[in-house]
Amino acid sequence: MNREIVIVDYHPRYTEQTIAVWRRSKETALGIPEMHSLESHRYYLNRILAPSHRIFVAVEKTSDTVLGMMAMDSKHISQLYIHPDHQCRGIGSALVELAQENAERLQLYTFEINLPARAFWEKHGFIEQEIGQHDNEEGLSDILCEWKREPASIAMQFAM
Repeated sequence: MNREIVIVDYHPRYTEQTIAVWRRSKETALGIPEMHSLESHRYYLNRILAPSHRIFVAVEKTSDTVLGMMAMDSKHISQLYIHPDHQCRGIGSALVELAQENAERLQLYTFEINLPARAFWEKHGFIEQEIGQHDNEEGLSDILCEWKREPASIAMQFAM
């Protein structure tokens, strides 16, 4: 079965599915249960994150099922979660490429213990800048990663 996946702007009708993907992905990656209640997660998504970030969801078109989500502002990707059953299928790559289309530079944090995520970000041109504990609730060591658009002149030299 060939599923068509579309990336759309987040809408509150996707709240429950988005939170489910977010929580399952994070718990799978970190091996620790989500510390926030569903109600506080709903509040954060719709009242804190949505007003301050652009949120995209990757949706299986026929079933209208959320498979992944990304939240970003003009300089940071603050959230990227793909349902574990749908990882390694290009969904995360499509979301990151969307973020990179109109940015000159992006930063994000990823957890040091999340080796698959670190490899994913490296594959997409993000370079690890500093390792530490940067004020995350989980109390885990994380890594600041940065991506910069190549200057056009350098990119053109390699294309020739």
